[in-house]
Amino acid sequence: MAMEVGEMSQPEATASLLSLASATQQPYVSELLSFTLDRLHKEPELLRVDAERIQRQMQEVAVGNYRAFITAADALLAIRQEVSSIDKHLESLIGEVPKLTSGCTEFIDSAENILEKRKMNQALLANHSTLLDLLEIPQLMDTCVRNGNFDEALDLEAFVSKLATLHPKLPVIQALAAEVRQTTQSLLSQLLQKLRSNIQLPECLRIIGYLRRIGVFGEYEMRLQFLRCREAWLTGILEDLDQKNAYEYLKGMINCHRMHLFDVVNQYRAIFSDDTSGSEENYDGGLLFSWAMHQITSHLKTLKIMLPKITEGGSLSNILDQCMYCAMGLGGVGLDFRGLLPPLFEEAVLNLFSKNMSTAVENFQLVLDSHRWVPLPSVGFPSSGINEDSKDDVTPPSYLMEHPPLAVFINGVSSALNELRPCAPLSLKNVVAHELIKGLQAVSDSLLRYNTTRMLRLSESNLFLSLCRAFVEVEF
Repeated sequence: MAMEVGEMSQPEATASLLSLASATQQPYVSELLSFTLDRLHKEPELLRVDAERIQRQMQEVAVGNYRAFITAADALLAIRQEVSSIDKHLESLIGEVPKLTSGCTEFIDSAENILEKRKMNQALLANHSTLLDLLEIPQLMDTCVRNGNFDEALDLEAFVSKLATLHPKLPVIQALAAEVRQTTQSLLSQLLQKLRSNIQLPECLRIIGYLRRIGVFGEYEMRLQFLRCREAWLTGILEDLDQKNAYEYLKGMINCHRMHLFDVVNQYRAIFSDDTSGSEENYDGGLLFSWAMHQITSHLKTLKIMLPKITEGGSLSNILDQCMYCAMGLGGVGLDFRGLLPPLFEEAVLNLFSKNMSTAVENFQLVLDSHRWVPLPSVGFPSSGINEDSKDDVTPPSYLMEHPPLAVFINGVSSALNELRPCAPLSLKNVVAHELIKGLQAVSDSLLRYNTTRMLRLSESNLFLSLCRAFVEVEF
């Protein structure tokens, strides 16, 4: 190492020593490097002397200023204590700063909300009258509906719907729209109820126009609703009729269908005049035809049920005439059902005749069972049988008065034929003849059974035989 230092040049050695000294030592080191060798040998002694001198001076100063040192020490201790306290308070303050920050944030948010509400309240105050007008719309619309001012009610509904579309996020507007929708439902119910009443074509057109403005139903649904409501009206009319009296009920039903069914079909065609349109949206798919067929089918079913309850041929004839007139009138709208009536009335006529014949046979049997076989006085009519001169005479033979059971039966048959006369379909001639023969056969069987089961005296047997002869004469 000595060799390396010896080998260095003088400037290099000086720079090396300076670099090893601190910043405060560098002036002294520079000064040392400028000393001679003798001076360097004396330097330690000089330094010691200076150190002793400085030490003595420091002691003198300390002795002379010991109070200041004590005060400084006390001050230093107090300062340390205060700094420690400040440090603790700073730590506490640092711990509370996040809470303060959070509180300030909450305060700012709360202040912003309050400012926002204040702005809203100011805007509300500025538009107070307008808002009151808006809030009164549901009540005003309800008043319009109750008073029948449907145009004004629908104008209000359209206005509120537009507001709800423009302001979908405003609660007051949405609440207003909800109330208006409830009132619209009330309006819809009232319009449909009007369709269930006795209204003419102009009123029907107005109501359908209102329904289209409401927009609840599609085109097909609207047609269906129209027919349903009109059917409900027709059903209400029929329900008001007295079903206990079959004749009066059928008269009322036929008259109702003749007038009102014709009107409903014409109203439908006038309102929905685009039945033949090629548009699938407007085409009803035979809805009117299906509805009309349902009405005619219901009409025929009611006839089938109620006709057997009519017990007079004249009433049947009147019902047939009215049905034919009704069907002919409905033929103007393509609902002529006259071809479907004959089977119904043929069945009713046959049932009536069969019932009357059965009644005649039953009455004959009742009178025969309770008959007392005693001779009856002559009533002055010729007692002889039927001769050539009396073939055209409709007066009943006098000998029938001598045989009450036979007279009761003949009266029953005459009554059955009289009930058949006003409404006698030609197609039933063979069936009616068969029923008549069946009745005669039943009487014949009753007489045979009576003769077999009863023990008659000679005089009673003669009278019974006379009744049998009279029955044969009447029958043939």
